[in-house]
Amino acid sequence: MTGSVLDRSDAIRNRRGADRLLLRVTRNSGPWAPALMVTALIVTVAQLCLPALLGRALDDALSGRFAGPWTAGCAAVVLLLVTGEALSELATGHSAARATAWLRHRLLDHLLALGPRTGSRFPGGDLVSRVVTGAADAAGAVSAATWLVLSLVPTVGGVVALWLIDPWLAVTFLLALPPLLLCLRAFTRDVSEVITGYQRTQGALATALVDALAGIRTIAAAGTADREAVRVLDRLPELNRLGHGMWRAQTRMAAQTALLIPLLEVAVLGVAGFALAGGRISLGQMVAAAQYTALAAGLGMTTVQLGRLARARAGGRRAAEVLAEPGMSYGTGRLPEGPGRLELRDVAVSRRGVRVLDGIDLVVPGGTAVAVVGGSGAGKSLLAAVAGRLADPDRGTVLLDGVPLPRLSREELRSAVGHAFERPALFGATMAGAIGYGAREPSPERIAWAAGRARLDHFVQHLPEGYGTPLADVPMSGGEAQRIGLARAFAHAGRLLVLDDATSSLDTVTERQVTLALTEALGDRTRILVAHRASTAAAADQVVWLDGGRIRNRGTHRALWHDPEYRRLFRPVRGNGTAPDDRTAPDDRTAPDDGTASK
Repeated sequence: MTGSVLDRSDAIRNRRGADRLLLRVTRNSGPWAPALMVTALIVTVAQLCLPALLGRALDDALSGRFAGPWTAGCAAVVLLLVTGEALSELATGHSAARATAWLRHRLLDHLLALGPRTGSRFPGGDLVSRVVTGAADAAGAVSAATWLVLSLVPTVGGVVALWLIDPWLAVTFLLALPPLLLCLRAFTRDVSEVITGYQRTQGALATALVDALAGIRTIAAAGTADREAVRVLDRLPELNRLGHGMWRAQTRMAAQTALLIPLLEVAVLGVAGFALAGGRISLGQMVAAAQYTALAAGLGMTTVQLGRLARARAGGRRAAEVLAEPGMSYGTGRLPEGPGRLELRDVAVSRRGVRVLDGIDLVVPGGTAVAVVGGSGAGKSLLAAVAGRLADPDRGTVLLDGVPLPRLSREELRSAVGHAFERPALFGATMAGAIGYGAREPSPERIAWAAGRARLDHFVQHLPEGYGTPLADVPMSGGEAQRIGLARAFAHAGRLLVLDDATSSLDTVTERQVTLALTEALGDRTRILVAHRASTAAAADQVVWLDGGRIRNRGTHRALWHDPEYRRLFRPVRGNGTAPDDRTAPDDRTAPDDGTASK
């Protein structure tokens, strides 16, 4: 019971958040939203005026009076209707485009502010669906809400006009109206549920497709293209069911209104006939009454706009769910002069309800290198992310030279900390742009220096245009991509360098050259090295051994090597569960380096 109450509370909160977002979307659609409201109002007023003018013209014509003014009035109203419809379509398109652009920018900015946390809540394909399709649907709220409100004006105006012609006509209409309103309410409920499910299923299908494209080489190598196609399209039947559900709701509404509206019109016209026979109304007024009845009962536009508004609210809810995720906030502080002393105090981090890091206390003196080692799932990459503030701890504090990282401005933090990853994503138009990509663009000399330290300069010299070669034209292996990522980190790291298994694809000679650069040219930086190779751990000043999210031990690589379980982190395991030659002691810098330990 408590869970269902909480679910309902969350649903209500999400709907309110979505409605607030739609209001902001409307405000950010520019001057076109007011223009749409004005033109739509003109069209609605013209629709209400036309039956009265037509009735007066008919009465004057039948009585032999000159009907020219009323006929001219009808022509002017028709011209106004045509002009208003054209202008309202123009305003609808422009307002939707402005609102869509604003919401997509807002979503993209927020997603980038979330950083690596984005993928922990929303799969990639689903995010693409929310940003592309969901934002466009939400932007439709501007025109849908406008036309929905104004579609009710003919109903109210029609009833008022019927009352002015003959009160019994209005009474008859109102007595027959409730069944139509009940049909409208049921349609709104049904179509809202279907549209929400449809959009979520679209997001799941997009996620499956993005996953398949990301693993296209594996799929091709395994020869499982047909199986993956079935997996990706597995949700098509659900999408088909929801699509048919939407059409069924619209068809049911159309059938109900097709039955009820003629009955309503017949009832009103029957009363109008008695009024005409009794001399209470004229023939022209009876014609006007027929048209006002059709206007007042014409809920087709209302039905269409309700469907559009339901789609907009569903898209708004999906966008609001993303925007509700708290982004990483930054302060305005700056770092004092210092060597880059890094301190983690009682740091704990959970992911999806599982505690990955728990009670980490670690001090890294400025200018020292610390290798972080451990088995798969020990929390090495997460510790590296927390150290450079790619993620915030759920508990505890991370300080750089005595300043908590959240107090630093974004620019100050990113100019102080450089990151390199196992599989770097490369951005920039040219090779120089890829190396210099960051909050501050380094000088060409700095870029060349960083490339040299990453042993990338020889590779760049053989490119057609050197550092000016378009990145898209650069053929590269995994190791070359890693060296570009390393050069980028070297170019930007002011006092702290975080390498998350960033040398795993390098050959042994290159890895040792890069390690030498980390020791000499970059030796004044504080370095956090997530290590899977024994040689990387041996090159560090200290090793932190993680096990189950806690620090199991720390010390030099040589001192820890006496522990057989530590040695097994770097060496292949035989079928009997023992590592070969566990008694082998490491050389100072050349401990066994087979690179086979998994992350």
